[in-house]
Amino acid sequence: MIAQWTTPELRAERVDAILSRAPIVPVLAIESPDDAVPLARALVEAGLPVLEVTLRTDYALEAIRRIATEVDGACVGAGTVLTPVHLDAVREAGGMFAISPGATDALYDAGDSSAIPWIPAIATASELMRGLERGHRRFKFFPAESSGGIAALKSFTGPFPLAKFCPTGGIDAAKAPGYLALPNVVTVGGSWMVPNDALTARDYARIGTLAREAAGLRAR
Repeated sequence: MIAQWTTPELRAERVDAILSRAPIVPVLAIESPDDAVPLARALVEAGLPVLEVTLRTDYALEAIRRIATEVDGACVGAGTVLTPVHLDAVREAGGMFAISPGATDALYDAGDSSAIPWIPAIATASELMRGLERGHRRFKFFPAESSGGIAALKSFTGPFPLAKFCPTGGIDAAKAPGYLALPNVVTVGGSWMVPNDALTARDYARIGTLAREAAGLRAR
């Protein structure tokens, strides 16, 4: 049941207001909280303000908290949100959105009453139909490349005209433009602009250069 304060249309508008800010959403696994602020600043200054910090590290929530309070212009949220407890923790940390790698009944229920937008992930037509039935129109398509990639998203266009996606998983700078050319893609998630060696070396200049290239993949 959809919460009284929202409709499928308004829910989609709230998600679009976030995801449409840039063509690429950096997907970040932050191992040290000291990396959070300088990394976020490098990405935001390069034109990628929407940041997905995955809850795969011990410091993810602290990283979200620091970015939310210290980085002007950042719209930080969380990925790898697996339970309603995660969703609550992201909101309390100052996250502005939450993304899951799939969806469960418990998460759909929690998302209905969440104060921040929650974006479920789908990989098949049946999962997409279930999400639409629950009042969602915006989804993460994950894992994108191994779930059919561009061809799969093209096939969704006809039967599911209301659905739009943030494909993530196996996408790099070379593949991203093909996804961004699709009418049902709002933005693309990826981590290629934050290579592990650059992050380990805290080479934020290199990260900024890669991020500027990513930000220019599609004019807004």
